[in-house]
Amino acid sequence: MQQLPKLSARTQETLRGAKNLLAYSAGSDSNALFYTLLSYGIEFDIALVNYKTRKESDAEESYAKELAKRFNKQCFTLTCKLENQNFEHFARVKRYEFFEQIMQQHHYKNLLTAHHLNDRLEWFFMQLGKGAGLVEMLGFEEIQEKNDYFIIRPFLETSKEEIELFLHVNNIKHFLDSSNEANRYKRNHIRHHYANSFLKEYKAGILQSFQYLQEDVQRLKPKTKLHLKKLYILLRNEDDLLNIRGIDKVVKQLGYLLSKAQREEILRAKDCVIGKKIVVSFDEEYIFLAPFSKTKMEKNFKELCRINKIPQKIRPYLVDAGISPSEVRKLLS
Repeated sequence: MQQLPKLSARTQETLRGAKNLLAYSAGSDSNALFYTLLSYGIEFDIALVNYKTRKESDAEESYAKELAKRFNKQCFTLTCKLENQNFEHFARVKRYEFFEQIMQQHHYKNLLTAHHLNDRLEWFFMQLGKGAGLVEMLGFEEIQEKNDYFIIRPFLETSKEEIELFLHVNNIKHFLDSSNEANRYKRNHIRHHYANSFLKEYKAGILQSFQYLQEDVQRLKPKTKLHLKKLYILLRNEDDLLNIRGIDKVVKQLGYLLSKAQREEILRAKDCVIGKKIVVSFDEEYIFLAPFSKTKMEKNFKELCRINKIPQKIRPYLVDAGISPSEVRKLLS
């Protein structure tokens, strides 16, 4: 393959010998990643969601199945129709629900997506326009840990221009998504009016800046002290900004998105239930998070929780998960 996009040593090490699933769309980016992985000798299968929104949708699904058969890959597909209102949001939710279901059922370790440097810059501009902080503006990471798997984005230092050159030089078939041209989507507006031209002019500097910023953001991210089943324990920081960032990250892993009002309530109350789904409880040293439960506890279990200083709202989940209070306290000691 000529003009082959480069995969970092870190990504190659993570993918080799692991069970990998490629989020595939039959478009330019995922096709480029498909053939790049083949060229590097990395094993993978593919998964595609057909939203039935365009006349090409069925042809793309057929091509995905044909390509998988040709290269001896498994191909998982889902067909679904969504309402037009807030389509991008619900499409993403449905897509990742499908991917995670496959990951769990077939024991894949890594989910690969074809997000590239242009996507990363678009996201940065979008978050900048919303008034976000550094952690939020750098939402894309090359390797991102989830609950039971990793999301790998091998093309984050590869531009769209390089991807298109690779496809053209090697005459690789791909489909064009007409929705990428519609300016009614905010991302497309930023892409066409700001990001693409800016990247074309300043690519080297943008790459260097992202590398520096990624190093900085790692210092700002709170670390999880304990992750046991769906119980998370964070070290409590004097800076509530760091606390809420850590809480927000864990809550996302538990499948929930916090509103601004909920973030404020968490920091005000320090002990609350969010959306009737997730408990967040602070003590002097730690922040405990777990799914909300109303399971009844025996008197002896309650006493053990008290002795081991387990927050009251967290205790019922320990019963559900089969976690002993002494086990939690031992890990914290």
